[in-house]
Amino acid sequence: MDQHAILIFCLVFLTLSGTQGIPLSRTPRCSCIKINDRPVNARSLEKLEMIPASLSCPRVEIIATMKKNGEKRCLNPESKNVKNILKAIRKERSKRSSQKQREA
Repeated sequence: MDQHAILIFCLVFLTLSGTQGIPLSRTPRCSCIKINDRPVNARSLEKLEMIPASLSCPRVEIIATMKKNGEKRCLNPESKNVKNILKAIRKERSKRSSQKQREA
């Protein structure tokens, strides 16, 4: 084998082996691109998801699924309306868990 072929093979091999562990994108991957600041009625919610901050997304995300049309909205976790809804959910959950403990 000629020296040029060996050199090219080594360069190609080193280039390919060095790219294996590099992530495709260094930008955070958050589910919410646009945050909706409009107040939401708790009775119109079908589902509420809270996604904690992580390595892939540095902020807490709250995704609301609406009953009427199944629309998903990203809510501002710092808004007073959202904080009140989360507080009411926590209160309801603690109320349910205390009732279950009494029944057991």
